[in-house]
Amino acid sequence: MLPSESRVRRGDEFARAIRAGRRSGRAHLVAYLAADGQSEKATDEARTGPGARAGFVVSKAVGNAVVRNRVRRRLRHLCAARLGTLPPGSILVVRALPPAAEADYALLGRELDAALERLTGGGAARRPRADRRGERP
Repeated sequence: MLPSESRVRRGDEFARAIRAGRRSGRAHLVAYLAADGQSEKATDEARTGPGARAGFVVSKAVGNAVVRNRVRRRLRHLCAARLGTLPPGSILVVRALPPAAEADYALLGRELDAALERLTGGGAARRPRADRRGERP
């Protein structure tokens, strides 16, 4: 289970990760990672926090409430085991796509691993999303 202090709950933190963070898309999910100090809007709490935190976005397009909650529980459990590999103070947001409703636990785990590998430097380097649009983060 993901401890309470490891969860992202505030909207501005979700927005920071999505707007200023790096993104890696897969068939069933999209992961956004805002590393410590990556954005000017990084809060002091995020900079000095004990470790990485995670948040989840599962829209109604994924399915009814039962399906959305099942997908969210699976992603939360998968992220709990992987937060230790992320830089301290970073924020990870995982957005489930509609095909995640039919995906099993192992498939979601493989896709999350592939996304995190790319975001943490294991894959091809990508600039933050704001830089690709010609804006400053």
